Amino acid sequence: MRSSGSTLNPPGDGAIPLYVAIAGEDHPRACTGRRLLFRRVVERAPPPGDRSPAPVLLDPFASTPLTMGDRDAAVRGGLLVVDCSWNRLSERGRLPGVDRRAIRRRLPILIATNPQHYGRPAQLNTVEAFAAALVVLGRPDVAQRALAGFRGSEQFLKVNSERLAAYRDARSPAEVHAAERRLFGGAPPP
Repeated sequence: MRSSGSTLNPPGDGAIPLYVAIAGEDHPRACTGRRLLFRRVVERAPPPGDRSPAPVLLDPFASTPLTMGDRDAAVRGGLLVVDCSWNRLSERGRLPGVDRRAIRRRLPILIATNPQHYGRPAQLNTVEAFAAALVVLGRPDVAQRALAGFRGSEQFLKVNSERLAAYRDARSPAEVHAAERRLFGGAPPP
């Protein structure tokens, strides 16, 4: 399953297919993943076991942060975000319905600007997670288009500009960890 021509991220030119799995735990009107699907910015995630290349999964429990080194894997298999409740995620401790082959990466620490978690580190909504990953993977143009029309999104790239630049320029997970310590005063990753 590849992005169609109707998405904002058409195939070719280093395009990264964008996939979302909807857990259905949030109120439908507050679900940014559903809105991204409706707008045809993303596609539904292929079912686990699908024969397509393994996606890069944004997993807040992964120890390895996303870096530019993951770009080729994302171009091949896509970028997958699970839209689920933060409260239930912390209780459950794992993401539902995800292919075991997925390449699990966490986003580097960023500040949320969405109305539900404004100002909180590492509590991004789905559209912010996609945008952050796209910037780290060298696609800020697609990130800006994905954010368009979401409350709080006009501030997300501005509030996190220094952090995103540092993470995008990091060449390894160790460099991302060092940038997080520098930017957040020695705080360990969440």
